[in-house]
Amino acid sequence: MAWRKLNGELLQLPILDEIRLKMIEEQGNKIKVCIGTDSQVKGNITEFATAIVFIREGKGGFIFHNAYQTERKMSLKERLILEVSDSIQVAYNICNILDEYNVELEVHADINTDPQFRSNIALKEAMGYILGMGYTFKAKPDAFASSYCANKVVK
Repeated sequence: MAWRKLNGELLQLPILDEIRLKMIEEQGNKIKVCIGTDSQVKGNITEFATAIVFIREGKGGFIFHNAYQTERKMSLKERLILEVSDSIQVAYNICNILDEYNVELEVHADINTDPQFRSNIALKEAMGYILGMGYTFKAKPDAFASSYCANKVVK
């Protein structure tokens, strides 16, 4: 998977090196990182995109993202849990760097807390998975990393 900036430009270094450089550059700014994944089914293809959103308190932010496709058929619940799994995998891979720089981390799930929405079918499992891994959990409408940022990549 190739990580990119929001404008589509490929990152020059491996993602961990890019994040470490950004943390060094951003010293002095209060940073929070939110990770979220979204997916779209397009015929026989399901496209997944994960966004790492860096928020500088009072100073905007920036995003790194990646995407991949699969032809594997899956239920809605399975697809939503796979989105959460992708986000957790990224969070796990970068959390040591964020801990070094005392950066808060949230994992966002593209799952609605309102039972009237279909995505609610995976809410309990997603929440348990994220909280069980020790991360802060956010769902819709507060899950902007998945619902807005990653969503822009898969549309």
